[in-house]
Amino acid sequence: MINQIFKGRKILLCVTGSIAAYKAVVLLRLLIKNGAEVRVVMTRSARDFLSPLTFSTLSKNKVLSDLFDNETWANHVMLGRWADVMLIAPASCNTIGKMANGICDNLLLATYFSATCPVMIAPAMDEDMWLHTATQANITTLKNRRNIFLPVNNGELASGLEGEGRMSEPETITSFLEDYFSKQKSLKNIKALVTAGPTYEPIDPVRFIGNRSTGTMGISIAQELASRGAIVNLILGPSEKQHFPGLNIININTAKEMYDAVMKTISTADIIIMAAAVADYTIEQPSAHKIKKENNEWMVKLAKTKDILLEAGKQKKKQQTLVGFALETDNEKENALKKLKSKNADLIILNSLNDEGAGFGRGTNKITIFDKKGNEYTFEKKPKNEVAADIINTIITYRNA
Repeated sequence: MINQIFKGRKILLCVTGSIAAYKAVVLLRLLIKNGAEVRVVMTRSARDFLSPLTFSTLSKNKVLSDLFDNETWANHVMLGRWADVMLIAPASCNTIGKMANGICDNLLLATYFSATCPVMIAPAMDEDMWLHTATQANITTLKNRRNIFLPVNNGELASGLEGEGRMSEPETITSFLEDYFSKQKSLKNIKALVTAGPTYEPIDPVRFIGNRSTGTMGISIAQELASRGAIVNLILGPSEKQHFPGLNIININTAKEMYDAVMKTISTADIIIMAAAVADYTIEQPSAHKIKKENNEWMVKLAKTKDILLEAGKQKKKQQTLVGFALETDNEKENALKKLKSKNADLIILNSLNDEGAGFGRGTNKITIFDKKGNEYTFEKKPKNEVAADIINTIITYRNA
């Protein structure tokens, strides 16, 4: 019986060299049975475990393995654009390592590096390989790049030992995909406004006051909203990252520019998330020319910037959900709750600089979320894209309560 969630979905199933490749056959049958359209890519080592004929028969599509086959070029770019999801199952230790380190030496990897669709990875390997520091570092790297990892199982391994590293069962992967596709529609047509990154307050044409924010957390939040169907305006301060498919980017530099951009777009937003690290002070009179190093002392006069979250709280409508951030070093909970109330926000996300792995310039974050209904949600340290998912899940729970 066709599952309406899978109907019309395009899944690129990629099989690597692993004894767990036999599970990919069962997985393919489940996906086809549920109504998905599936194409299969196999590495050469995967063909040592299973015949491509099995996959081509079940998928009713030619199995691809090589970039060049009998003078025919496999268009890896179009494969990555055709798919709604690229699913690597099983994903061997070798393939994960190559993905993390930019090694592109087969069709699967060429497709991965040119894919514009989400990538899901179902690892399969022996426990010692799974727990090796290099493997775990590669996984962290790939998670930080927004790849989605399915959990491994604990049980009997190909080595004969018992432990972690077994690939998720086909039924579990199918359920994971069903949940993922369902979430894609959970915020359909919802309009969201997200601020991210630092602001740079000019002293003169070459100097500025800024902070260490990279914008990664806010960008991850915006991408998570878009992945669930939201229409997202991302107001982004200076950032090395500029290209984000599916997002409407509004680039700004200063706190005033961010304030003006927020005020211009806030009235149409259903969800407003203020993740930017906006400067509290700006230069009162920046110089039009570069200031020369002539004196032993140099003083600049600072003026307070407008409080964007406070103004957003004043303008907030009943149907809007306003979310702020609180980066604290002491009295964390007390200060976060005070900010929640004083800014008229619905939720406050607390970052403590006392927590390892939290704050600016890191690939991970550790948060606690407070809402104005008195709920408190605490999360462990995670890659920022997973933190973004926790934040959006909490906002949806709040809005649906």
